[in-house]
Amino acid sequence: MKRSVIFVFIASLLLCAAAVTVIGQKKILSPKEERREVREKRRAERIANFEKTMDSIVLSRNFQFNPQTMQRQPAGPMRQIMNPAFNVGIWDGTADICLPYVKGYVPPYYVTMLNYTVGNLQGYTTEQTHEGWMITFTTPLFSASDYTFTFEIYSRTGGATLTITNPWYNPVQYSGSITQLY
Repeated sequence: MKRSVIFVFIASLLLCAAAVTVIGQKKILSPKEERREVREKRRAERIANFEKTMDSIVLSRNFQFNPQTMQRQPAGPMRQIMNPAFNVGIWDGTADICLPYVKGYVPPYYVTMLNYTVGNLQGYTTEQTHEGWMITFTTPLFSASDYTFTFEIYSRTGGATLTITNPWYNPVQYSGSITQLY
């Protein structure tokens, strides 16, 4: 009889321990089971963290613009840029520029290359806007006239537009993304 009481006591003790373990475990919910508010809060946190990262990248003056399209303004044809070698890198007051560029005073316009590394960025300004940042600088690119580079960076999306203006040619606008330069 004592054995059966001890056996029942140990069995009930094990059963209680198992119940506590099961109750104490946190159930991982699938996105379907999760509440809408929780998902929205988690997404908002991820978006806020991305915006902080973008702001930090821009303020560090250590970033790369990766173009995806280009267009001669005001109404030239939109061209896709598939070559990953085309980009503009900015770091420590230096710009490493490798971009296709549309030249010509009148049609037919032609595409040439801007392939320069310049350390003389005149008038480098960073201005915060309601959507992100506006960065502007001027450089002669080893020519007789100045080229003005204007970046419009959108912190929430990571996207950006770059407009290059020159007194002799029509502006050329690029759209793409901003990444951290390592």
